[in-house]
Amino acid sequence: MLYRTYRPTTWSEVVGQEHVVRTLQGALAVDRIAHAYLFAGPRGTGKTTMGRLFAKAINCTAKSGKPCGKCDSCVAIDEGRSMDLIEIDAASNRTIEDMRALKESVGASPTSSKFKVYLIDEAHMITKDAFNAFLKVLEEPPAHVVFILATTEASKIIPTVLSRVQRFDFKKPTQQQIIAKLTTIIGQEKLKVSDGALAALASAADGAFRDAEVMLTKLASHAGKAAIDEAAVQSVLGLVPLSWYPRLLAALVARDRAGALRFLQEVQTQGADADHFAKGFLEYLRQVMVAKIDKTILEQAGLAMADTQAAQLLEFAATMEGAQLVKAIQVFTEARAKIRTSPIAFFPLELAALELATA
Repeated sequence: MLYRTYRPTTWSEVVGQEHVVRTLQGALAVDRIAHAYLFAGPRGTGKTTMGRLFAKAINCTAKSGKPCGKCDSCVAIDEGRSMDLIEIDAASNRTIEDMRALKESVGASPTSSKFKVYLIDEAHMITKDAFNAFLKVLEEPPAHVVFILATTEASKIIPTVLSRVQRFDFKKPTQQQIIAKLTTIIGQEKLKVSDGALAALASAADGAFRDAEVMLTKLASHAGKAAIDEAAVQSVLGLVPLSWYPRLLAALVARDRAGALRFLQEVQTQGADADHFAKGFLEYLRQVMVAKIDKTILEQAGLAMADTQAAQLLEFAATMEGAQLVKAIQVFTEARAKIRTSPIAFFPLELAALELATA
């Protein structure tokens, strides 16, 4: 898996979470290591990776505030054999008995490092009673212990726990940041990937580096030495090429009912999922609406789009009426909600297209 091969091993390799890196490095510089941290944010944004990096940094014998990657401690963590970095999946270790067992293990001194680090993933899965049983040791652990709780749902962490940890919120990376990371991997792996395919991967990843890297792994395995283009992305991953959405919108704007229906029939023939297509089309309509109000908002969001696609989007924003855009968003939102109960998945989308093209 490419996401394992290219997982960041130094602070400088972390993308999109510079605010977290800067704060942790500052704490290391003044030797103010907290006893417990909470890393919260969407999946695939590097919370577990950051936990490993921090464990390396506080135990690195170079004592430079960043992992050297060469000392015994750093190498052991990189190779997954460190006895002083204990990774726990809270989804399967969430009961009172599990927390009591953890409390008992905390007292043992580190094997060969300064700190014993407990990295607890999916921490929100721990039951309230289990957290209460663990609360005392979380608040006042032995001096040699550091807890790092990682979660995608910080709202489910009980307040008494939140009050005892330093919280860091991880951001979703932009599509451009994901493309930059994929471009580095593509260069290292000597792959050939078109700009359109890269944009489709970045869009489908929805802010998760891991998802983008997993999809690229699958495409690389399928393509072999061949180039990867948008057609490969669609056929192998079932993703909708970004160029499809402006084609449908162009037909609707031109009041071309037959063209809109022919296009939706083509989308079905290609095996695209109706709900996924509807979601992507709604996102495209939203981008056109935002660009109509202020195109710099899209630029700041770091969206991945080929130059021709960006020009087409801006043309829609300039020529379509605001009320027309709002109507399209409302009609397709209603259509998407009906897909699950429809005997024919694309039928609600076809009716929506006819309504808009006839209006």
